Amino acid sequence: QVRLVESGGGSVQAGGSLRLACAASDRVYCMAWFRQAPGKEREGVGYITTGGTIRYVDSVKGRFTISQDNANNTMYLQMKSLKPEDTAMYYCAARSGPYCNLDERTFGNWGPGTQVAVSS
Repeated sequence: QVRLVESGGGSVQAGGSLRLACAASDRVYCMAWFRQAPGKEREGVGYITTGGTIRYVDSVKGRFTISQDNANNTMYLQMKSLKPEDTAMYYCAARSGPYCNLDERTFGNWGPGTQVAVSS
């Protein structure tokens, strides 16, 4: 079991930026960001593999950037040009290989989440 802890959430005005971090207790093949807005289903944001493959959902492309620090088993989510609709609880998730995707049913390791609030 991999322990995950998110940090970096907060409140920001529309157009602003935030950087989230997810610290993992061990190296793991696939790490992903998910988010859940109030009253909505949880949705995938993007993922990164240890091999450096990165994918995003269309709604965040060009605004969000996922990166990783392999030496510290930490994944980051740099968010720019934030919109009120980005307001959500953001979760980090991890899974072993060989596949990586944004199907939350395939992830067995989750962090407690960090809240992001974007005001207009």
